[in-house]
Amino acid sequence: MGTRWRRMKLALGLNLCTYLPRTLEESPTPLNSTERLSDVALLSPLNWPMTPTPSSHGLKLSRNSSKSSKTCSICLNKMKEGGGHALFTAECSHSFHFHCIASNVKHGNQVCPVCRAKWKEIPMQHPSFDLPYLFARSYNNDAAISLVHRLPRSRGVMNQGRGLAPEPSMFVDDERLEQQLVFSGKSYSDALENNHPVRMMDLKIYPEVSAVPRADSREKFDVLVHLRAAAMVTGNANSLNNQISRYPRAPVDLVTVLDISGSMAGTKLALLKRAMGFVIQNLGSNDRLSVIAFSSTARRLFPLTKMSDAGRQRALQAVNSVVANGGTNIAEGLRKGVKVMEDRRDKNPVASIILLSDGRDTYTMNQADPNYKLLLPLSMHGCESKRFQIPVHSFGFGSDHDASLMHSVSETSGGTFSFIESESVIQDALAQCIGGLLSVAVQELRLEIEGMCSDVHLSSIKAGSYQSLVSGDGRSGCVDIGDLYADEERDFLISVNIPPQKDGNETPLLKMRCVYKDLLTKEIVTLQSHMLKIQRPETVGQEVVVSIEVDRQRNRFLAAEAMVKARALAEREDLAAGVTAIQNFRVALAETVSAKSGDGFCVALDRELKEMQERMASRHVYEVSGRAYILSGLSSHSWQRATSRGESGDGSSFVQAYYQTPSMVEMLHRSQATSHHHRLIQPLFASQPKPR
Repeated sequence: MGTRWRRMKLALGLNLCTYLPRTLEESPTPLNSTERLSDVALLSPLNWPMTPTPSSHGLKLSRNSSKSSKTCSICLNKMKEGGGHALFTAECSHSFHFHCIASNVKHGNQVCPVCRAKWKEIPMQHPSFDLPYLFARSYNNDAAISLVHRLPRSRGVMNQGRGLAPEPSMFVDDERLEQQLVFSGKSYSDALENNHPVRMMDLKIYPEVSAVPRADSREKFDVLVHLRAAAMVTGNANSLNNQISRYPRAPVDLVTVLDISGSMAGTKLALLKRAMGFVIQNLGSNDRLSVIAFSSTARRLFPLTKMSDAGRQRALQAVNSVVANGGTNIAEGLRKGVKVMEDRRDKNPVASIILLSDGRDTYTMNQADPNYKLLLPLSMHGCESKRFQIPVHSFGFGSDHDASLMHSVSETSGGTFSFIESESVIQDALAQCIGGLLSVAVQELRLEIEGMCSDVHLSSIKAGSYQSLVSGDGRSGCVDIGDLYADEERDFLISVNIPPQKDGNETPLLKMRCVYKDLLTKEIVTLQSHMLKIQRPETVGQEVVVSIEVDRQRNRFLAAEAMVKARALAEREDLAAGVTAIQNFRVALAETVSAKSGDGFCVALDRELKEMQERMASRHVYEVSGRAYILSGLSSHSWQRATSRGESGDGSSFVQAYYQTPSMVEMLHRSQATSHHHRLIQPLFASQPKPR
């Protein structure tokens, strides 16, 4: 056998990797092993050999160079003789499992994942071997032999798909879904069998004050509408008659669009891979994932695939294979991510795109006044039928990302923008996001409002970024809300007029109802109408005060307006005026009813505004973090959804925690627990150094 081996090498003039047979004492590692590629540390810089020794002998055989203490830098599993896997040592002296590095090359990477040395010769995996075969079965020595391909010297490093097989013109290779998904959840099933509707929404109404003197009239009288989605209860449900009932979650189609440009090299890419490993491990078997990697160009690493054991292995292998180099083409990455969604043959009930980048688009947005909305296809813009179907949740990290671009993309699609100041919390930020996506309770939620008297008219609806409409005659209005996560809340302020009244003790003002789609039954559900009536005594004593709930939300909307004004001034190079705009609102905030009562939200809101002022201390500080911090705050308040962003140095919890749902908190805690022993962890809302 040895002579035959040598003759084959001499005839081909190539070096070959060596297959190391598994010993009888060692058995194959099953796909569901706790030592899978992922767990909590996909790619740790602590495990990388940082000082490679150059070799003048090209690609070396690994028979004698692999010691039991060595670790494959791609999958982080041990490499040892008798382990049942072929090993490969590159010309830069770094060693890998052969199937790991062959997959790396298959995805277009022809530089060393450890030291980024450009290879002249690369391993090519035999086309008949797929990953499940290599993981699950032993194979004979002859079948394991794979040729090493010599790269022409004139060609550079191929990344992002250059030199690979062309992608299909249509992404219609998504893994098919079952015809009828089976959902678990005893109380939900019992409710359907006994014709008891599961109540997925709760609606409450708060008038500005409870009574208005009969002879008085009011213009722009504020009414708060409070909506809350059902909670995901993991314990026992006490009764089907509870306002909030237990229900199973709907499966998700998720596309992640990842920046792997040259600026991501090193720790950033390692932490991003680990964060993606966490996402992959926490998706369910009915959830589907596809990953787009972009730098100068973009490439789909794998189709929309169910996260079964085999699907997870495929996803982990693909994510671990990427190498950072090239420019930053966010537009191309987004286009490809949206195409994956648009070309799907089957669709899970929930769909979302996650975009992560640390840089600026160097290919598309070079004009002086770029229109960032052009980065998204028209299908993702604000038309009613599409607006909330595929939100893009964007994450900009570090000091060099384009916060304006990423915020605009998210705002256009109905997603949120998060500012990750410290790259060490990338996983926590993603965990919070998927904690929400994996708990969607209702979709296509719509609030409808109608005046109950001919002389009662709506003047405006304050809805933040949600699309709202008041009819021409002021007799009705609506708000299109879209998706709501489990236990998530929404608040809207409706301004109406209250006419004087000759007699009677009350005035009917408004009638409201919610319409939404039940994700599990696919039916449109209408929540019973709620009516608001105002007491009309002849006189009202001094004991009547403004509702805390109404005042709190009024402060939120006014704070968002102050942020918009401050940012506009800062962009016009007038930082001092921007700081003053925020300070003026903080002074007014302190005099409101809710602030004087010590309302926690208002206290946190004031701290957040103070942080924004400090991040506008100079042009440099504003460019590095102030703009991103303000835009992330605006995204959170306008969508009433939790985002991640840098914090002040006092370590206290800030206002974004107000929007966190239990599912987000649970996933965040899970991330922090799994990361505890693998990196220097900073909680999502931990303190950050104040800008100087």
